[in-house]
Amino acid sequence: MSYKFIAIEGNIGVGKTTLANMLAESLGARLVLEEFAENPFLAKFYENPGQYAFSVELFFMAERFKQLKDLLVQQDLFHATTVSDYLFTKCLLFAKVNLPEDEFQLYKRLFEMMQPQILQPDLLIYLHAPVSKLQENIKKRNRLYELNIQNDYLFNIQQTYTQYIKHQPIKTLYIDASNADFIDNPQHLKVILNAIENENVESQHYISLP
Repeated sequence: MSYKFIAIEGNIGVGKTTLANMLAESLGARLVLEEFAENPFLAKFYENPGQYAFSVELFFMAERFKQLKDLLVQQDLFHATTVSDYLFTKCLLFAKVNLPEDEFQLYKRLFEMMQPQILQPDLLIYLHAPVSKLQENIKKRNRLYELNIQNDYLFNIQQTYTQYIKHQPIKTLYIDASNADFIDNPQHLKVILNAIENENVESQHYISLP
């Protein structure tokens, strides 16, 4: 395994945490999961985005920064690889959608001061699924504060991710997760594991799950 740090990204409800758990177990890797439930502003944000957008994004950025920076100082003698279910740049992508321009510029300045201080992944796995699939997954996991997320919001997040993925510098596996079922279809995980173990992965490598 040549990858020391693998990050998984994608829209809300696409299956990032499920894949991260299964991938870490298969690779014998250290697992780092975003502690989104600890954000005290999250439920308030979905009820009143205009009032709580900056608070929710600032809290997320501070927590992600601390968690990822700790990876630089915490040596793990038992795991050669780390798998995370988020990328720090996620902060900027969601802020771009959720914040008005003046607040976004302030947020961006803070982000740019933090980003050079944290560990960057050497492989990004990006999961892409249509909004209808995302809504299906959101309803299935039944987090009350997510159930009223509108299609337009998910589409805007999707578009922001897509533009970023096209131009970001990290080696990327772009997964068409339209039919993804990592829990009940072992073949889907196997396809991704095979791609990771291929040492000749291109900078942008596209995969469709059977």
